[in-house]
Amino acid sequence: MQSFWSKSFLCALALLAGSQEIAFSQTLKSNAEVPPVLVPDNSQVLISLHGYKGLTPKGSKTQAPLLTALAAPPALLLDPQVAPSASSTTVSAAPALAAPTLAAPALAAPALAAPAPAAPAADLKAPATTNATDPAKLWTDPNHIPASKLPPPDATPFAPEGELRRGLPPALDGVFPSTEWQGYPVIGAPDEDRIWPLEATIYKACPVIKKLRIKIYGWGNPGYGYSTSKNSNIPLTYAIVPKHLEMEQAILRLERTPDTVQTEHMDWGFRCSNLYGIDYRWTTAQGWGPASGELLKHNMLYGYDPVELYGQLYFPKVAKGMIVRFGRYISPPDIEAQLAPDNYLWTHSVMFTYDAYTHTGIQTSWKLTDRLMYQIGMHAGSDMAPWANTAIPTLESYLKWTSKRNKDSLYGGVDGINNGRYRGAREIVAVQNQAAALSTVYGTTVAPQKLNGHDNLQQFNLTWGHKFTERFHTMTEGYYLFSIDALQGGTVNNGRPRPVNELTGPGPFLHGVSSAAGFVNYTAYKLNSKDYICFRPIDYLIDPRGWRTGFATTYASWTVGYVHHFNDFLTIRPEIRYETALTSRDGHEVTPYDNGTKRGQFTFGMDLIQRF
Repeated sequence: MQSFWSKSFLCALALLAGSQEIAFSQTLKSNAEVPPVLVPDNSQVLISLHGYKGLTPKGSKTQAPLLTALAAPPALLLDPQVAPSASSTTVSAAPALAAPTLAAPALAAPALAAPAPAAPAADLKAPATTNATDPAKLWTDPNHIPASKLPPPDATPFAPEGELRRGLPPALDGVFPSTEWQGYPVIGAPDEDRIWPLEATIYKACPVIKKLRIKIYGWGNPGYGYSTSKNSNIPLTYAIVPKHLEMEQAILRLERTPDTVQTEHMDWGFRCSNLYGIDYRWTTAQGWGPASGELLKHNMLYGYDPVELYGQLYFPKVAKGMIVRFGRYISPPDIEAQLAPDNYLWTHSVMFTYDAYTHTGIQTSWKLTDRLMYQIGMHAGSDMAPWANTAIPTLESYLKWTSKRNKDSLYGGVDGINNGRYRGAREIVAVQNQAAALSTVYGTTVAPQKLNGHDNLQQFNLTWGHKFTERFHTMTEGYYLFSIDALQGGTVNNGRPRPVNELTGPGPFLHGVSSAAGFVNYTAYKLNSKDYICFRPIDYLIDPRGWRTGFATTYASWTVGYVHHFNDFLTIRPEIRYETALTSRDGHEVTPYDNGTKRGQFTFGMDLIQRF
């Protein structure tokens, strides 16, 4: 108790010494309502018991190890009633309080307690907490642990030393898929995930897992959509089956996040994300079974893919922190991501459909300053395992920059660069020619031997993010891809034709350099703590030789979606979309949709994300 009151008194003195006009930059992210504290000049100071992120006077480069405090003019009360994932604090009017004494509402023993003030005391009653966890129960340590050490009521006690955020505050509001600008990992940010229902059950049965900071959780993501196409929505992703309810992805994830806030010792982590559903078609990497065989040999609608399987080592003394990641990980540079909760909309842009999805290799991420991060690594090629016969050593390198005011960010670089040659194209052409010759000799069709042919993307990306207000931001991305001596249509699917994808087998050989370019923009606006609307007004893929899609044309799509979070566990994402092939070839209309029968398509539908 003495620690609490002494820190509260220091906060009050600091505010009095600098007058009521002292401004503090702060980051407040709290799930519970917290009591006001009165200071003698009739100002009110709000102390965050559970959402501590540090206190930084303007102009200071370090965060003071004090309770988070915000000064408010008389008759104003800062109201921290925000959504669990929100980052903003609203201001609402409250009656002026005349009592000049320092007071706080009584909490159950052995928590904080103080005499209630006379007369106006009724106005000081703190609203009942909206969380299942009683904040008073957090104050049970006989040594009176400082509030800065207490986690938010719904947060996991991971990164126990990470009570401060070491770097810029989160850039975006928590209603959006991420509060961070693009560029993972964010070294210096604490792990603030809540405890999900599955975790809570496991922790109760086996406390040692909680002690080891191992998280086990997941989600289901079914979707249904109407489409003017009959059999297939491709190249739309991931909802490729028209007018039919499908499980797009069911995810079970195990992970441990290294504590990168502390700088005293090494730490470790890992992630294992298991995906089952129709989305495996797009995450499959050659050599990673069983998905590789389920798709590339059998063209199955559903499959299982271990889409993420990597370890991490954190070295706090290298630069301002370095993370080494090794194994299979998501290709870094896109606005969009492979897993549903990380995306602004239900469906993906056409340009996202045809770039790299995962890498298998080793990557290092270096925090140079609070505004600069550099990454460099080696992997086995886009969507290839090192043990696949198509693998090739490939360099990746990226740089992330954030503006001083945290309103702009640039992230880009080389996602893959090597000799650029398509893997296995010439061998496939050779067996096709041999089969054609034998067919001529024997007077009957001789099928060519089925060989693996795989894309070898040379990829360069740049993404710009800009925040107009706390509610309104935009992100724009462009990429350039090329390959040498490729096959039209990209990686070969040797499975039998199915209604959702009839266009299997190797495409024609494309001698020389084949290239493609893509551009996309996402513009999102927060409506309230549970809802946002998102526009995708720009989505272009330029594929002049059909190397990426099998059809030589330029694609465009336009999408608008609405996202509603019922709570932390349930989200819906209805959307409406139109897309088309813009260009013709040799005076003839190009028809890449619905298995090569339509020029474009109109879709609307919705998916659901249920976390567990």
